[in-house]
Amino acid sequence: MPMYSKITGMGSYIPTIVKKNEDFLESEFLNEDGTPMNYPNKVVIDKFKAITGIEERRYASSDLNSSDLGYLAAKKAIEDAGINQEELDYIILAHNFGDVKNTAIQSDILPSLASRVKHRLGIKNPNCVAYDILFGCPGWIQGVIQAEAYIKSGMAKKCLVIGSETLSRVLDMHDRDSMIYSDGAGACVIEATEQENSVGILSSVAQTDTFDECYYLFFGNSFDKTENPDVRYIKMFGRKIYEYALNNVPNAMKDALDKSNVAIKDVKKIFIHQANEKMDQAIVKRFYRLYKMSMPKNIMPMSIHKLGNSSVATVPTLIDMVNKGLVKDQEINKGDVVIFASVGAGMNINAIVYKY
Repeated sequence: MPMYSKITGMGSYIPTIVKKNEDFLESEFLNEDGTPMNYPNKVVIDKFKAITGIEERRYASSDLNSSDLGYLAAKKAIEDAGINQEELDYIILAHNFGDVKNTAIQSDILPSLASRVKHRLGIKNPNCVAYDILFGCPGWIQGVIQAEAYIKSGMAKKCLVIGSETLSRVLDMHDRDSMIYSDGAGACVIEATEQENSVGILSSVAQTDTFDECYYLFFGNSFDKTENPDVRYIKMFGRKIYEYALNNVPNAMKDALDKSNVAIKDVKKIFIHQANEKMDQAIVKRFYRLYKMSMPKNIMPMSIHKLGNSSVATVPTLIDMVNKGLVKDQEINKGDVVIFASVGAGMNINAIVYKY
């Protein structure tokens, strides 16, 4: 009987601090060369919302770091799966910046965040291997792909995959792009299951483009030239990322779907990384255009309007919210085929075709 990798539990942690767009009205946004912008913040913010769809975002409270958020999401996923956590074979935690304490200027990844989560969970089993992966925003999906590889090889029966990030701790508040980013965590338990009919992960693809694209997202100086030049912040070439995503993500999604032998008309939902509303819509529209179809209504659940872009956390958080009926007019039913897809720093892309 075929072996499949099935998500048996989901959990997420949504931080409590709400940062609305209007909270940036008094910010001092600067151009890259440090000069003031030529138009008022209200214009900057309105244009930002029109492009990204973001109205507000969530920041972690000062007493919580990324590993704390990951632990809280993981605990919920384990409870949702109803498993004995001592039976976990792997804990895979995707992040980008480690634990950055509030007001700190250094990242802390010693020990790994996955080890910290395992410690917080109180797991004693030494054969439960905990490690981190750095794969940009697609990190959680890549962790799921790795978990499936362990299960298919016979090396694991139960895996915990977490995506956690506190991007609010690495923002240059003089850069208008800082309004995009947020904090959050999502997690899932993946288990091996023998079934006659296909279920769980049906196919996946992943790729890394570095020849020209490696530094589309990078660590750079503040736009405020009076700040310490040795302190770096998350930076991006937004137009280059947009064009790269539009030209590459739809093809990766098609590759994954074609490998699964599922017809495009049978796809019920697409859970895409919550990076930018217009970009996500353009990607999915182009994906359907590859099949000479129009993008169906309600095919793409969105959480970016209220949660912003929390990097590795966006996809698992969104899936968890839809599963729990927290996204209006969106649901997943037994037998539904869905696609998970993401793009981010590296530049990395991945996609999974999954059947509930």
